[in-house]
Amino acid sequence: MELSTAPADAVAVVAARLGDAVSGLPAGDGVAVFGDVYRQVTDVVTERLGEDGYFDSPADVARLDTLFADRFLAALDAPVPPACWRPLLELRLHPGIRPVQFALAGMNSHIEHDLPLSVVDSCRSLDCPPEALEADFHRVNDLLADLEERVREELLTLPPELDVADPLLHLLDSWSIDAARDAAWASARVLWELRDRPDTYRAAAEALDRSTGLTSRCLLTPLRAVNGRPPAAGPSGPLGVTGSSQSPSPR
Repeated sequence: MELSTAPADAVAVVAARLGDAVSGLPAGDGVAVFGDVYRQVTDVVTERLGEDGYFDSPADVARLDTLFADRFLAALDAPVPPACWRPLLELRLHPGIRPVQFALAGMNSHIEHDLPLSVVDSCRSLDCPPEALEADFHRVNDLLADLEERVREELLTLPPELDVADPLLHLLDSWSIDAARDAAWASARVLWELRDRPDTYRAAAEALDRSTGLTSRCLLTPLRAVNGRPPAAGPSGPLGVTGSSQSPSPR
């Protein structure tokens, strides 16, 4: 896969495609919540690609970013989506699930499953091992760590009397983007070693798909109330979602 535009421009195109995919979805739709967060990730990466010296290989970062986004967009249109995406797609309008849960479940599915497969695809295209992309991979980690904190702060308002043992806090503390990215990198290295053994590669990729879906489904455990308070809709701020109240059209 060769880039026909500058790296920053290529990733800006990805951001536009993500925006188109979720535009017009209902307020609170889980896919829209995650899509809005994801679009902001691409915006941050685009900014950094415009800075000389931030990435070792901007073209390789843009290539990986494009392959990565393609997997999410393909899942939205697939007659039978990958197992990792089914929880979010099936529960996207559930009234008992909070916006922050949708955001973290989408991040989990995309990072733990789509990212390692995209790294392998990118390495095949470049004819290089994952280690050649490692430095820039971890630079993106730093950008995502800041975003995760913003997601948690802006998509969730907790009552001050919330008990430390509340199920919602248990769910939110059970996942972190750092751990997910570390797991994704380990999976990418394993899958790369299996690239010349198609049957084993397929079995490993399918197992990764299923296990990622299990985690996402746990993150989407419906919580109808927190200390008697119903889940709040996402704010209409930088990480909020606005739109009509109509049901999403089939994709």
